[in-house]
Amino acid sequence: MSKPKLALYWAASCGGCEIAVLDIEEKILDVDANFEIVLWPCVTDFKYNDVRSMPDKAIDLCLFNGGIRTSENREIAELLRKKSKILVAFGSCAGEGCIPGLANLSTKKSLFDRVYKETPSTDNSNGMFPQTVTKISEGELEIPEFLEKLIPLDAVVPVDYYIPGCPPQPHQVWAVLEHIIQGKPLPPQGSVLGAGVKSCCDECPRTREEKKIRRFYRPHEILVDPRQCLLDQGIVCCGPATRSGCGALCVSAGVPCRGCYGAPPESPDQGAKMLSALSSVIDSTDPEEIEQIISTIADPVGTFYRFSLAGSMLGRRGK
Repeated sequence: MSKPKLALYWAASCGGCEIAVLDIEEKILDVDANFEIVLWPCVTDFKYNDVRSMPDKAIDLCLFNGGIRTSENREIAELLRKKSKILVAFGSCAGEGCIPGLANLSTKKSLFDRVYKETPSTDNSNGMFPQTVTKISEGELEIPEFLEKLIPLDAVVPVDYYIPGCPPQPHQVWAVLEHIIQGKPLPPQGSVLGAGVKSCCDECPRTREEKKIRRFYRPHEILVDPRQCLLDQGIVCCGPATRSGCGALCVSAGVPCRGCYGAPPESPDQGAKMLSALSSVIDSTDPEEIEQIISTIADPVGTFYRFSLAGSMLGRRGK
């Protein structure tokens, strides 16, 4: 009996999701024993043509991490959707855009100007920029096109399941792989796997008294009470706007929740949910004073939409 086929692909992301697969430790041997890996560019030297030559739906499970930022990302997303029975948006980048999605606050031109002209270490007096096609004596060289903005995987192809996290927790990764190995019934299509249905606050061990605050702090600016709710102390913690399931690992260690599990199920937009949560703790009704209190929040968009900007209702800054 042939093994189920497994594909893993790395698009626009940092690579942490690739490490998360290895973080299942000795169970990686079970993966090798129970799956035939047919694509894993980070680890093995498979070629895209190997996948193109497969029959449609030949791949049983594909873990696709990273957002879609280049024409190559988009092409391979479409290819893997065609060839895979189950396509999983693996991690925050594939699901919502994550940190690379914050580049959507800038245009493609402004990004290229910054990288190839304006940085102090750049010497580009000829104003050269990457070209998708470059002619040389031997022929033509092609590189992928850098798209105008980053988009999540499900903006390009239908996604069967989502595994949140930056990166996903090892036990979540193994739970999905084990599910396929054991041939268990699959959850409803579109389900978020390895996550809860409430907010991170429901898992947080800290005590909340719903205090009113008059300014916000970054964690290094105050001495943090290890038992009290971080938001009650004026530290911007995205727990109220983040789906449960991580075990509140960050807040338990004294670090405010950054929001990598995405919005809770009943909240369509993580940033809007966070704004609502903060409005309930501001100790003022005076518009000018409220504005002053809000001004103490460093980088609101990068804080409230750190992981979800590309997939949010906000999407990107208008032109």
